[in-house]
Amino acid sequence: MSRRVSLPGADELFRPTRGLRDGDQRATSEPLPEEQPAREERTSGPQRPARRPSGRVRHDEKITVYVTADELLDLEHTRLRLRREHGLAVDRGRLVREAIHLALEDAEEHGEHSAIVQRLRGQ
Repeated sequence: MSRRVSLPGADELFRPTRGLRDGDQRATSEPLPEEQPAREERTSGPQRPARRPSGRVRHDEKITVYVTADELLDLEHTRLRLRREHGLAVDRGRLVREAIHLALEDAEEHGEHSAIVQRLRGQ
């Protein structure tokens, strides 16, 4: 017989709660402003829904990306600069999702002349 205690995972322990807090009049089912989906329509080319960064929502999918120590420091430095100079308190995950969104949007719009294609060809 195992003596191990079954505990909830980290996702469950640290999940954001949606209940009413002191002074918060928002209902639990009302989405936060940054969670409301925003769609942009393109005027030229094939009609596809515009990609939008997901922002502050629960993400069901996960990838692992390995970076060098210098790249991690650069990412953290940028995150802190965004907070200090622009008042944007974002985490590294949000910063990476925004960067991915910009790269994908640029690749779709400019194709072979996009920055991501040019950088990848240079390596």
